Formats: sequence, structure tokens, C-alpha cells
Amino acid sequence: MQLGNPGLREVAARVEDPAASEIRSLIVDLADTLAYWRASTGYGRGIAATQIGAAKRVIFLKLPGAEPWPLINPEITWRSTDKIVVWDACLSFLSIFMQVERHREIVVRYQDLHGERKEIRAGEERNLSELLQHEIDHLDGILAVDRITDIRTLCTREEFEKRYRAHSPYAVAGAGS
Repeated sequence: MQLGNPGLREVAARVEDPAASEIRSLIVDLADTLAYWRASTGYGRGIAATQIGAAKRVIFLKLPGAEPWPLINPEITWRSTDKIVVWDACLSFLSIFMQVERHREIVVRYQDLHGERKEIRAGEERNLSELLQHEIDHLDGILAVDRITDIRTLCTREEFEKRYRAHSPYAVAGAGS
């Protein structure tokens, strides 16, 4: 779904059975969609189910050099008071970039495909904190454009590539969000 589609503003429903075949199918769809965007644009580290029209609390991450990582029913249980300003973009509106404010560190509780509860503390390493906040926001109907720090940071993908990419989390081709 692209910016303007009302489905991006829906709040996703909790998944009751993480081991259900429909959830496994959804994760395959998310993986395929993310792989397509990554191959065709050079961007894409994560995707939320709401971005492909499934209002379920599921996100899928594929960080460079790491195993695929589905998170079911992810929720942020702790946020640092310390914040950072980062460049953000989205597969649902990849033609625009902006700076947003995020918490430097967070703790996320989620379930795996077997329903087992897990928890991760995420920080700036691999830009995981900002990525998880971005994807979990999707599940709550919140988009990066809602978090923009200053409208003057809004720029096209072309201007971002020319002026800012080299000093951003997207510096390595194919590692963008």
C-alpha cells in the first residue's frame, strides 16, 4: 500500500495463534514483498503486515547478513528518555525522506512463530531501535510523516541520495529501511 491508502492508518489486530498457517503464509508474503523492494530499489530492512493490506500485528525484518526475523504481536515495553534524530523513509512512500525523532533505546516484547515470548533490547547498533519503532508504528497506524521533526527536512529520494545518504543508516546500498 502507498501513502494515502486508508489501510495504512488502520490499527492492526493482535494475532491469537502465532503458529497458525495463515500467519506463516503472511510471513512468506512479507518476506517476498520485502525482497522485491530491496532488489528493485536498494532499500528495505523491514515491513509491517499493514503495508500489504493485512491488519495483523506482524512485522518482518531482514537485516543485512542476518537471518529473517518475524516478530508477532511486538510491543515496546520500555523507551529511553534519550532521543535521537534520524533520517527515515518508507516502502509505502519511498520517493520522500525526512528526519524523525526516535528513542535511542527500546525494549520490545514479541512472540515467535511458535508463540514463544521473547524480548530484545534494541539500540543504535544496526539502527535496530529506529527500525523497530518505525515498523511497530505501522501496526498502530502511525507513519514516519507523522513523526517529522521539521518540515524543512522533507526531501525527495534524489536529493537524499545526493546530499545525505553517505552519512545515514542507508549508506550501504541495499541496507535502507
